Amino acid sequence: MNTLKHITILFILLTSSITFAQVKFETKVSKTKFGVNERLRIDFVMNKDGDNFNPPDFANFTVVAGPNTSVSNSWLNGKHSYSKTYSYFLAPKRKGKIKINSATIEIGKNIFKTKAVTVEVTNAVKRPNDPDNVEGVASESIHLVAEVSKTDPYLNEAITVVYKLYVSTDIGVSNWREVDNPRYNDFWSQKIDVKGLRIQNGKYKGKDYRYVVLKKAVLYPQKSGKLEIEPLTLDLTVEVPTRRKNIFGGRHMAEVNRTVSAGSRTLNVKPLPEKGQPDDFTGAVGDFKFNVITSKSELNASESLQARVEVIGKGNLKLFELPKLTLPSSLEVYEPEHNENVRTNLGGMQGSISDNYTIIPQYRGKYPIPSVSFSYFDLQTETYKRVSSGEIIIDVIEGPINNSSGDDNLAIADSNKKGITLNSDQFAFVKTEANLQPILKNNFFKSAGFWSSLLVPFLVIPLAMFYRKKRDERNADVFGNKIRKADRLAKRYLSEAKKSLGNKEAFYIALEKALHNYLKAKLRIETSDFSKEKIEEILIERQVDEPTVIEFISILEHCELARYTPITNVEMQQDYEKAASTISIIDKEIK
Repeated sequence: MNTLKHITILFILLTSSITFAQVKFETKVSKTKFGVNERLRIDFVMNKDGDNFNPPDFANFTVVAGPNTSVSNSWLNGKHSYSKTYSYFLAPKRKGKIKINSATIEIGKNIFKTKAVTVEVTNAVKRPNDPDNVEGVASESIHLVAEVSKTDPYLNEAITVVYKLYVSTDIGVSNWREVDNPRYNDFWSQKIDVKGLRIQNGKYKGKDYRYVVLKKAVLYPQKSGKLEIEPLTLDLTVEVPTRRKNIFGGRHMAEVNRTVSAGSRTLNVKPLPEKGQPDDFTGAVGDFKFNVITSKSELNASESLQARVEVIGKGNLKLFELPKLTLPSSLEVYEPEHNENVRTNLGGMQGSISDNYTIIPQYRGKYPIPSVSFSYFDLQTETYKRVSSGEIIIDVIEGPINNSSGDDNLAIADSNKKGITLNSDQFAFVKTEANLQPILKNNFFKSAGFWSSLLVPFLVIPLAMFYRKKRDERNADVFGNKIRKADRLAKRYLSEAKKSLGNKEAFYIALEKALHNYLKAKLRIETSDFSKEKIEEILIERQVDEPTVIEFISILEHCELARYTPITNVEMQQDYEKAASTISIIDKEIK
């Protein structure tokens, strides 16, 4: 009996040792010594399939891509071979010798572990031409560039920034998203819409590339000295050809994630010269024309006229103040209405700004609007220029005469007129007799007003009864009320998403948030329970039809994916309508 027991134990140990001997699980690195600016590829390779793969923590690296999984399954001369690989691309965070700890995997009922690997990270080196390192190929083949029109502008001079993504002709980009957006501190900025991504051919550092213009912006520096334009950073999915062939004989394309940055740009902003700067200069920089225009030059007292102070041209139109009109105190003047008709393109601001004054004269006479001057800095000649409007005379033909002493009204006296002699008739224009007419005596009880006030209440009663009947019918219409309530609920939760139509990322974030808020309100579940399986389970329990549940889940999934893929405004509108319809259907079906 003991002999049989020992034989059984020996057989089990032998079988286990054979099994262990057959399993291989090892770590392979693309290089053991490399520069701090290079990327390391690390593969965890096994010859049998397993579960619960756990990689090392990669504490001293940044994972730039991975895990990428590949499987090889083949028969050769009647022998079966199998290989499964988990691949990562790593960027070192420091120099020196770095230990990469073991990875583990469960194969069968046993846990297997790789050996730790030590690599050495040296100073930055020129990247070798390694065609098998797809991360290296992607790094050398994609460049995000911020092209600045001028690096030494004057204060308040327009400059343009154009962001171009250069891509080598032999690789592709499937999608991209913005990671960091420049905030343009110390600049007045205006983004220029880019309508469609048009692929163009060009050169970057002497090599042929394809490129697209991603963003454009016009900046007006608001401080002198060194100003920094923050970088734009993108996360890209890059398709890189490899030496492997696909089943059709073409080159296999490997997908890697790549983060590119345009880098910060520093401008040396020159202050406007103090020499020759006019006292009334308010910061206008550009090329302008200046006008003061009145709607009429002759009118009567108590009539109104419009005076417009206007600047037309090209420059920082929204960033300076217009000169003020100085008017006689006998002219009543209202606060001016400011108007802007300005368009901004890559050349900067162009158009006009104006202040419109409403003026009402009180007395007869001639009133001067003194000449108004406007100063600006001309970028072409780099000098200050002044433009004056000239004096304008307002002639008030008819109206009362101002007899107040002093010259505060600034009216121009007519040398041919004699002085005015006051007499007892100076207030003759004031009426002293009212000319009142007696009201004819009418019998109120026979008037139309009496009968109207008597009969109207009786006419209102049938209308009130009709309204009440319709209201009761509406309240009794349970199904109709449920539809109307569902529509109101859908509109309330989706209103924020509708405001963001046209802005892809903001729209899908708002749409996803609206769907989650609807579920929180309707199903009373917390954000932590927002898994698709949990949502599907609860909706089916609440007797929502399965096609409706599937549609709702697909909308949620589309919200997650759409932020990283090209989407048109038409598709956004369709997603909005689909979400509103689905919420309405759920609200009608849910129990």
